Amino acid sequence: MFFGRFLFVSVVGLICLGRFGYGATLLPPDEVAALKEIGRKLGKMDWDFSADPCSGESGWVVDTNNSNRTAVECNCNNTAVCHVVNIYLNGQNLQGVLPPELVRLPFLQILDLSRNFLNGTIPPQWGTMQLVNVSLLGNRLSGPIPKELGNITTLRSLNLEANRFSGSLPQELGKLVNIERIQICSNEFTGELPATLANLINLKDFRIMDNRFTGKIPDFIQNWTQLEKLAIQGSGLQGPIPSGISFLENLYDLRIGDINGPSLGFPPLSKMTGMRTLILRNCNLSGAIPDYIGTMTKLKTLDLTFNKLTGNIPSNFGNLQKSDFMYFTSNLLTGPVPDWMHKGDNIDLSYNNFTWRSTGLSDCQQGNVNLFESSSAGSTTSGVFHCSKNFPCQHFYYSLHINCGGDEVIDRNATYEKDDHIGAASEFVLSIKNNWAFSSTGQFLDNGKDNDIYTTTAKSGLNISNPELYSTARLSPLSLTYYGFCLLNGNYIVKLHFAEIIFTDDKTFSSLGKRIFDVYIQGKLVLKDFNIKDEAGGSNKAVVKSFTANVSSNSLEIRFYWGGKGTTSIPERGNYGPLISAISVDPDFPLPKGKKKIHIGIIAGIVALLLCIVFLILGILWRKGCLRSEVTRDQNETEISVLRYKVFSGENAA
Repeated sequence: MFFGRFLFVSVVGLICLGRFGYGATLLPPDEVAALKEIGRKLGKMDWDFSADPCSGESGWVVDTNNSNRTAVECNCNNTAVCHVVNIYLNGQNLQGVLPPELVRLPFLQILDLSRNFLNGTIPPQWGTMQLVNVSLLGNRLSGPIPKELGNITTLRSLNLEANRFSGSLPQELGKLVNIERIQICSNEFTGELPATLANLINLKDFRIMDNRFTGKIPDFIQNWTQLEKLAIQGSGLQGPIPSGISFLENLYDLRIGDINGPSLGFPPLSKMTGMRTLILRNCNLSGAIPDYIGTMTKLKTLDLTFNKLTGNIPSNFGNLQKSDFMYFTSNLLTGPVPDWMHKGDNIDLSYNNFTWRSTGLSDCQQGNVNLFESSSAGSTTSGVFHCSKNFPCQHFYYSLHINCGGDEVIDRNATYEKDDHIGAASEFVLSIKNNWAFSSTGQFLDNGKDNDIYTTTAKSGLNISNPELYSTARLSPLSLTYYGFCLLNGNYIVKLHFAEIIFTDDKTFSSLGKRIFDVYIQGKLVLKDFNIKDEAGGSNKAVVKSFTANVSSNSLEIRFYWGGKGTTSIPERGNYGPLISAISVDPDFPLPKGKKKIHIGIIAGIVALLLCIVFLILGILWRKGCLRSEVTRDQNETEISVLRYKVFSGENAA
């Protein structure tokens, strides 16, 4: 409350005194000199000191939107003397360093240098300041957090996201007794979380995704009873989720994912009745989904994917019909699929053991519900098949080529089929030829958009010999799986074509994005923490990864998975997860020249003809007595005639 009043007074003071004033405003000479040196160190060279910095003119206040903001704000306290209290320099690609000279602005409260190109370290001198809000998101800053920052007891928000900071968190951070927000995602921090963090009893927002921490999720989080948001995905920490999490009754945004540890039941979250986002992904959870989840009627996103959950969907989950996204992908859930789910919004039930049946692949997507491989029913005597890759094939194929996210492209005598479907949060899409499909799960979080787009197009020229194949790509915020159907069994060469076409390759903050994801082929991990830009040596450059895959059941599965690593806010929020440009699958065994597919009817005809020839030859040999005795000649003659009739007439010879 105090902080909000302070900002209001500061802004009002700036507007009233800086622009309309009770007389001429004046920034003290030492603060003017400090701003000159600060601008020089940051690389901010267009400040116009012919005007008073507190005037709000001549470039001192240029833009006030959150993503690209330039503002120096002052507090004049109804006097002719003003002091700098807030500095916003967002999205300007400043290429300097963090200036120690900020200490010469003794009244500075807010420092926001988000999304620039700054390098170097945090000056330890800042530890003597009375800062309230510091944001350094999206820069090239490195080194450890100086222990001196623990002396800034006025600090309420610290955002170091998307930098290159490293080392252990200093114990001194436990002295930040007024801190409400710590956001240090997408760095290289190591070691265990210091026990002194238990002192941060006013903490409301704690996010540490994409780091290299060690040890278990600490029990002391139960001290953070004011906590509203907690994000621990791809952090390096291990499970289990401590039972003390039950004390965090104010939590409404919980994201825990990709933690190793023992298989345990669902964490105790029954008191979090205001939950809006609940993500417990790949946490090695087992047992049943608790009924109390169905009482979280404010829930908008529920993600329980890639666990070992069993049993039925709780009957009271009908209370969650207004939820926007529900993902249960890759569990061991059984029982019937509730009727309301067949009509729900963005529900993914794929890879489970429900008991529903369908007539084939066309039923894998029902409205906004993905049901691929969601049943263990199998085929029936009436010829009905569940939604599975094991379905009747009209043709068998030798190869597969897909231009992910784009139109049809011919490259090196191969035709890459178009894959231009815009995509959705939970969707199974079957190709026109029914020989391949993709399944997509997840929405891009925190981007402020109502409708996500799951394909992208290069914004600039590609440094690639065949740019048509790489100018488009398919994206995924969680899991994207391509399936090849009706392939002849054997070994294949799988080539995955990548090019980073979202992050730039220049000296701007857009070049600082890190896209990190995993790739599985036939369920086997083949790429861990894959970074396209690093592998290709830059953006807009191609890199092809080649693998050998064995097809033994006429199907091929290629999965791209986001494990909570990489940046999520560069160039803006919602940019992360797998990106794939094209896929090629070619046989690693000799083929008849010019053959690309074999009709199953031809195969059946050839087999029947060969059987007939064999039986005719056997019949002739029997009549000549070569294969029987004289005593049984007449009896066997009759049996062969009957058998021959059954073969030609199509009856079961057995």
